Parts: sequence; C-alpha cells; structure tokens
Amino acid sequence: MINKYRTHNCNELRIENVNEEVRLSGFVQKIRNLGKMKFIDLRDEFGITQIVISENSKLDEISKDINTECTICVKGTVVERSSKNDKLSTGEIEVIAKEIEILGKCRNELPFEINSDICVKEDLRLEYRYLDLRNQKIHNNIRLRSKILKDFRDEMNKLDFIEIQTPILANSSPEGARDFLVPSRLHPGEFYALPQAPQQFKQLLMVSGFERYCQIAPCFRDEDPRADRSPGEFYQLDFEMAFAEQEDVLQVMQTVAYNVFKKNTDYKVSEPDFIKIPYKEAMEKYGIDKPDLRNPLIIEDLTEIFKGTEFNSFKDKTVKSIVVNNIEEKPRKFFDNMSTYAVEELGAKGLAWVKVDSDNNINGGISKFIDEDRKKQIFEKMDVKPNSAIFFVADEFEKAQKIAGGIRIKLGEEFDLLEKNIYKFCFIVDFPMYELSDEGTIDFNHNPFSMPQGGMKALIEKDPLDIYAYQFDLVCNGFEVASGAVRNHDQEIMIKAFEIAGYTVDDVKNKFGALFNAFSYGAPPHAGAGLGIDRLIMLLAKENNLREVIAFPKNKKARDLLVNSPSTVSDEQLKEVHIKLDL
Repeated sequence: MINKYRTHNCNELRIENVNEEVRLSGFVQKIRNLGKMKFIDLRDEFGITQIVISENSKLDEISKDINTECTICVKGTVVERSSKNDKLSTGEIEVIAKEIEILGKCRNELPFEINSDICVKEDLRLEYRYLDLRNQKIHNNIRLRSKILKDFRDEMNKLDFIEIQTPILANSSPEGARDFLVPSRLHPGEFYALPQAPQQFKQLLMVSGFERYCQIAPCFRDEDPRADRSPGEFYQLDFEMAFAEQEDVLQVMQTVAYNVFKKNTDYKVSEPDFIKIPYKEAMEKYGIDKPDLRNPLIIEDLTEIFKGTEFNSFKDKTVKSIVVNNIEEKPRKFFDNMSTYAVEELGAKGLAWVKVDSDNNINGGISKFIDEDRKKQIFEKMDVKPNSAIFFVADEFEKAQKIAGGIRIKLGEEFDLLEKNIYKFCFIVDFPMYELSDEGTIDFNHNPFSMPQGGMKALIEKDPLDIYAYQFDLVCNGFEVASGAVRNHDQEIMIKAFEIAGYTVDDVKNKFGALFNAFSYGAPPHAGAGLGIDRLIMLLAKENNLREVIAFPKNKKARDLLVNSPSTVSDEQLKEVHIKLDL
C-alpha cells in the first residue's frame, strides 16, 4: 500500500537518498523568506527536514498561505545541502519542493510559540494542551512514558505475573483519602466509588487462586494537588503474590525498578540489594520517611547534651541538630533567611545556629549559650570540622524531627550538596501499624490491610502505638515511588486490627464484605505492592512536576482547562441520578 502523504519520516533522509523523489508530511516549524528562495523546516514526530521553495516556482502562490504550525504535504527531490547543519540528523540534505498541499490550516496567531525557550504560563499551556504536546521536550516525555510502561509490563512478564483488570466502579472504603463518588441511576440514593487502589480486588484474586497478579491500574483519590501528586487520578504498577513474605515483594520491586531505570537513563542507579532503613531510623536520621540519600547531611539528637541548659528555647525540648562542614563563610542574611524559612514554611518557632571558624571557635547565633563542655560533646558527636555551620531545632519530639527534616532538605539545596547524576533507592520498612489522629484517636498509619508484626498476640498485648506492620515503601531521590505490605488474610486479626482503629465488626462486614467473607474460604497468605508510575516516569524524564509527563493533566487547582472539567451539568442529568444540589 502506497501512502499518499509520505514515503519517509522527517528524520530518515540521508546523503544516500540524493536524487530520490520523496513525499513528506508534517508541521511547519519555521519559515525563512530570502526573497529568491524560501526555506521551510518541516517537523513531524520523528525529526526535521529542510524544504526549499525556489523563486518563480509555481508553488510561489500557494506558499503565501503557509504559516507556522500548519500541516502540509510536500513532494520533491532530495539534494545535497551546500551549507550543512550538523545539529540535524538530516542536515546533509534538503528537499526541493515540486508540489505542496496544505492539509491543515493554522491560525496566524498562536496562543504561544511552539518549541520556544520563552516561558509560557502553565494554565495557558494546559488550556491548549494539544499545542503544548507538539513541544519536542514534552512530546518526548510522553513517548518515554509509553516506552517505560512497556518495559514495566515486560519485566512483570519475565517474572510470570499475569495481567488482570479490576473494576473502576467499586465501593466506598476507608483507605486513607476521600473517595470520588458516582451516583447510581438504577439504584436511587446509592453510590459507586472510584477505587483508591485495586486493594480489595487484588486480595480477592489471591483467594481465587491467581498466585501472581499485576496490572497498570488507574487509581482515584480526592486529594489536594502537589507537584509530585496528580489531583484526582494516577497510575500504579500494581501486583500481588500468594504464599509470599515481605522479602519476596522487595525482591520483585527492586528487580523491576532497577531494570527499568537501567534501560531508560544514563545516570547511575543504586545496585541491588537496595538498603533497608527502618521507619524509626529514617525519622531520626533524616526527619522524613522518604529520605533523599543523595543528600549527605544527617540529623543528630542533642537533647541529652542540652539537659539543664539555661537557654529557655531549649529547656525541656527535643533538640535536633545538623552540621554542614567545610563551607565558605556565609553572611548573617543567609542565617536570617534560613530562620524565616523554618518559621514560615516549616512551622518552627525559630532556628538556632552557630558558626565554626578555621580555629574551631564558635561564634554568632546562640554561641553564648554553649559552654566549653557542651561544645566538646557536640563536636565529638557530630564530627564538626573547621569552617562549618551548625543548626539547631528545639520542639516537641515529632515536630522537632519533621522540622529538622525540612531544614536538612533546604540546606542540601542551599549548599548544592546533592550527589549528581544518580538515582538512589532505598526501602523504608517497619512502619508503625497505628498513629494518633489530629483528634487524639488511634488511626491506621498506612495501609489498613497490612498484617501486624506479631499477629493477634501483638494486637492484644501491645500498646497500639508500639505495633509495627509488615509495611514498606520504596524511595528514590526523596520521592516515595512505591508502597507495599504483607496483607492481613485472617478474619479474626482483621476484626481486631480495625476494632483498635475504632471500627466495629459490622463496619468491617459492611465496608469490606466481599474480602471479609472470602477470608473464611481458605485464604492463602499473600503480599504485594504498587509502584507509582507517574512519579517514576517523572524521575526518569528528569522533571520536577508530574504534569510534564502526563498527556492531559489537571492544573494546580485540580481543573482540566482543556475540556473545562469539572463543570456544571443540567437539571435533567441530576434528576436522572436522583440528586438535588444544596449549595
């Protein structure tokens, strides 16, 4: 079959094609009118070829109607360029146009220039996303996304997982975020919920005898958007394994992540086995449960050293500290700015600091409150070097940890300490099963379907806040990119675990009826995880924003400006699903 639009793509022609008759189609990227001749850079998905329109050509008239970003088809002859362009794969040749057909006209004024270095407001880009996607950088991101998805599937196939699709219209369940509800027309007053994850269904598949399930699953959570969290919907590589323990799942996660990253980057990648960091240790050393290990800074606890201090801000407080060694002298304004950041961005009461000079003397900040004995202890514990700065956070224990974690990240950025051109992976393990809610009640810390370490005995005998779960995260360069657990597959343990979090037996039966009943029919032990596809692609594309790797994302306010969603609907539509608005 002969394609009337093209014989070649715009990146294919080379010097060996000289004198061939060819047809090319694509977008007009640039037009240069030199009077006697016109030059057009013709762009398709694969590359660019220069088109030449000669003076007095019969094409002169039609070329007047050609403008940038219109779509054209060109028939012509390949010739060798007199002035070659080594920046293009087709830079040794050009095509002398004999026929041109305008396939798609374009307005003379574009909302913004395609493939320009000029910064364009994101909302405008999203409103005209179909034009924004022509931009080579973001276009390549979407092509990279396609390749990575295939690579993930290939890796799972190698490990003998089978892909099974689970329902989108499901039931509402307490899984950590607000549900998106879908009213039922056929069942007045009742609602479906879009799945926050395929959690219940993949566990049911284990009960069904499918020992290795996977899918690239859409997940829906009504959460506030962030740069690393897409509002409303996201995708994860979801998998579950029967007769599996925590180590089995970790092996799958690191095998798949490592192999996919090695195929799609020229950066260094952490070699398996990825290091395991208990949650408690992560909070103590990094002040966060998703530490960026490219940052060499470590948080130290100086609470004991400052016991009995006369410095009121440190009295009866947890004191956390970070030292940045071997740095150039910073002006007072830098330290003031760090204090402002701690207060305004991290919710700290303040940020204390001292400088260490070339002779190991401390000065500035709170130096007058640190006697020689405390100074010696601090220097020994933190391995303080000359020409350094030490920062202190004092607050309640958990607040002090988190604020120090934020300061660690900021200092890493300010001093440009992050290791370059590397992806550093680690596992965070031994998450607490429960935590205190803002109201002071016991709540699940992570996944409510996780198996508690110690089983029923731990649930009965231990303080809930001292119980760990077989729950784990995969972290890369400061981003949580996967989460998994050994699942609770025992009815009695399930009832007790939810009872501690304030749920009755009836609550469990009503919320998770299918799963609860299934566990009475010989449920095998099972475990699994979900890898955040969007974040992993964002990292591999070297982007800082998920919206740059999603074809049609919503904006910072969770709106799709392209199709105007969400939007109002007619009274007739509301009536069909038995809903009245009370605004």
